[in-house]
Amino acid sequence: MKPWIQLGQSALPDGGTLKLLQRGEAEFSITLGANELMNSRLRGSEEALATLVLARLADRPAPRLLIGGLGMGFTLRAALAGLPPAGAVTVAELLPAVIDWARGPLAPVFAGSLDDPRAEIRQADVSRVIDAVPAAWDAILLDVDNGPDGLTMAANDRLYDHAGLGRARAALRPGGVLAIWSAAPDRAFTRRLESAGFAVEEAKVRARPGAGARHVIWLATPKPAGSRPAPATARPGTGGRPRR
Repeated sequence: MKPWIQLGQSALPDGGTLKLLQRGEAEFSITLGANELMNSRLRGSEEALATLVLARLADRPAPRLLIGGLGMGFTLRAALAGLPPAGAVTVAELLPAVIDWARGPLAPVFAGSLDDPRAEIRQADVSRVIDAVPAAWDAILLDVDNGPDGLTMAANDRLYDHAGLGRARAALRPGGVLAIWSAAPDRAFTRRLESAGFAVEEAKVRARPGAGARHVIWLATPKPAGSRPAPATARPGTGGRPRR
């Protein structure tokens, strides 16, 4: 088997180092320590994050999507493939190196999607973009970590706590969708979404068509005003898990 070659690395604000690796001509991997966060051969659930959302926005002629986390661009590419001509998608990526990789060694994986006029890439913390303008987005898609357990950065927890979910709800337009990718189920998080005022659906999707690990996508839609939220539930501690 061909060896992995390191193409780049980036220190995380909370400690740890992301590394971009390549094996052979066309396989790429982004790792954090011993955990592989993403691989260019495994894209099914990241694509489903976009396609499941767009299916729920099919009646909107010009939806505005916010994606948290650029990764290898699989969610962005799937969003652009299904987005109407008048739609727009903004990607908030915290790490400049990840954007540089997308325009450099990962350019074949991105396949020109960064140049689509409907796409905007912001070097920014997605939580700040969410907080900036109320009722700005038809959908918010979060794939910034291993799920709601904050594997890569503890600061990501603020996206998934009760207050963070409330801010996401305020940033959605009426009938909008909050979609969150996770490596594994988390019943406590499902209850937290419900207590934050969302109607919740869990979709389990494969890492690749018909094979690979089963990942979870929460599809959360704000309940109508006046609905009584479920009681808040304390969140148990959870450990980080490999994505694959």
